[in-house]
Amino acid sequence: MEVYHDFYKRSIENPADFWKAQTQKIAWKKFPETILSHHNNYPQWFADGKLNMSYLCIDKHIEEGYGEEIAVIYDSPVTNRKRNITFNELYSEVARLAGGLKKLGVQKGDTVLIYMPMIPQAVFSMLACARLGVTHTVVFGGFAPNELAVRINDCKPKVILTASSGVEVDRILPYKPFVDQAIEIAEHKPEHVILFKRLLGAIVPDKEYDIDYKSLVAASSEAEPVIVEANHPLYVLHTSGTTGKPKGIVRDTGGYATALKFSMEYIYNVKPGEVFWAASDVGWVVGHSFIVYGPLLNRNTSVLFEGKPIKTPDASAFWRIISEHNVKSVFAAPTAIRAIRKEDPEAKLMSGYDVSCLNYFFLAGERSDTATVAWLNQKINRPVIDHWWQTESGWPMASIMTKVDDANIKYGSVAKPVCGFNIQIVDEEGNQLPDNKEGFVVVKLPLPPGTLMGIWNNEERFFSGYLEQIDGFYFTGDGGFKDADAYIYITGRVDDVINVAGHRLSTAEMEEVISSHNTVTECAVFGIHDEIKGQTPLALIVTKAGNDIAESVIEQEIITKIRSSIGAIATLKRVIVVDRLPKTRSGKILRKLLRDMADKKKYTIPSTIDDPEIISEILHVYKQHKI
Repeated sequence: MEVYHDFYKRSIENPADFWKAQTQKIAWKKFPETILSHHNNYPQWFADGKLNMSYLCIDKHIEEGYGEEIAVIYDSPVTNRKRNITFNELYSEVARLAGGLKKLGVQKGDTVLIYMPMIPQAVFSMLACARLGVTHTVVFGGFAPNELAVRINDCKPKVILTASSGVEVDRILPYKPFVDQAIEIAEHKPEHVILFKRLLGAIVPDKEYDIDYKSLVAASSEAEPVIVEANHPLYVLHTSGTTGKPKGIVRDTGGYATALKFSMEYIYNVKPGEVFWAASDVGWVVGHSFIVYGPLLNRNTSVLFEGKPIKTPDASAFWRIISEHNVKSVFAAPTAIRAIRKEDPEAKLMSGYDVSCLNYFFLAGERSDTATVAWLNQKINRPVIDHWWQTESGWPMASIMTKVDDANIKYGSVAKPVCGFNIQIVDEEGNQLPDNKEGFVVVKLPLPPGTLMGIWNNEERFFSGYLEQIDGFYFTGDGGFKDADAYIYITGRVDDVINVAGHRLSTAEMEEVISSHNTVTECAVFGIHDEIKGQTPLALIVTKAGNDIAESVIEQEIITKIRSSIGAIATLKRVIVVDRLPKTRSGKILRKLLRDMADKKKYTIPSTIDDPEIISEILHVYKQHKI
């Protein structure tokens, strides 16, 4: 593994040379020399000794005369508030908050935990930490106190930044009470909790460690950016704890800045000054890379949306945001589009908005079924690009690079490797597989700039989980295949592959077929225990609003479709209609939980679940159908 360390050391010490070496190795696309030259210029931002992410995102643009351009649009239909924040205003908020943290003794080498809803103060907090060279760890608001305590113990923050509460369509979320409970549970105790009070009616008892956010900022002077090394840890971001103890992914500064600047220009194809919207949460990697750092590095206006794709107030929310804010490129999860499609199958609510400003719509975070992509493409009449990456990569690994490549979309595919990522499909021994043969999706080392530096305080887990599975490769944990045109198809996590009578079957492939049925808006396929065959697939489906076809008819049509498309080997014999599927608050379907419940195994309801009540609903359905 020393070889890997040497590769990474070179990538972060001199991103320019490393970047050129990587882009020249790309087999599927020979980029023009002018583009290679452009790549090499990215690290010149900090050639003058000003490597600080907050400086690059704010101060640099102000110095170049763009201080009055809008940096962030805060749009909160759940509180009926909107705010346009210029780079000058962003500078004042961030620099003074950084000054407040500095006054509390927070300095380079410390960690700070951020647990906030989708409000401007969450962005200010991230950038204030970066300004001081302080490593931040943002925890998604969906995590309950126990999970929050795990992350407190792992990162040992000197300070926690939080808000009194968050708000959703029909409920108040108790952020500060959760923080208090987590601190009580945790072994590590932070010195202070900086509390941003929101007037939402939440009861928040005072604690001795509390410091009022607004008072601290008002009484603090502006802090200058602290210069850091290229490999300085900008943040630690924990992967979801639904499959075990969360892993703290460590991200560097210099290589990450290089990769994000490149992504905004060559993948998302937005020019400085244009509006970009990543419909995600700052608690996830998408929020870090493409709500906060990526757009601001590229001098884009970033939309910070505190709302949902539906019920805020209805399924027109996305179209309103795009139209009202002149959004050029959108990034969202397929779950959001499926929700919109279910509520408004004919997209009638879109008719009240002009979305012609939009150039591209990107999907990622989970598999994008063909039916959803085709529906969205038809309704907006713009390229809908499914692309693929991970918390670990920090930026897209496979996509259509829209600035240099025609948007030649193949439904079901995440397109081709982004330059810097040598993606291969291999078997368990690391042997490359032929076209259309499913295997492990891996990336040949070395990884390009911006990818994970390691696992926080757990180097052994870093090597065993990512680098030792298949020698010479980064192990993504995903399965998939390439076609004859080198387009990549991700079929799901490796543990989503089921074994029926010795045959490996992709549940994702079955979901693709089921989603094409004209009554289905969402589905989940997973393997349940079978005494004879080991496992057999079970499909749970959600049908479109207004559907009046009998469940037995839908079931038989889907079974016939599966047999026709995949073959009898798929052995799908049960299709059950449910009102909704259990998901994390980020929109991922909890397939393992569904499988464990069906197999009557001991299961834990993850803290990330959107609505725990759905578990009772699913158990009732299982009982009705004798699962």
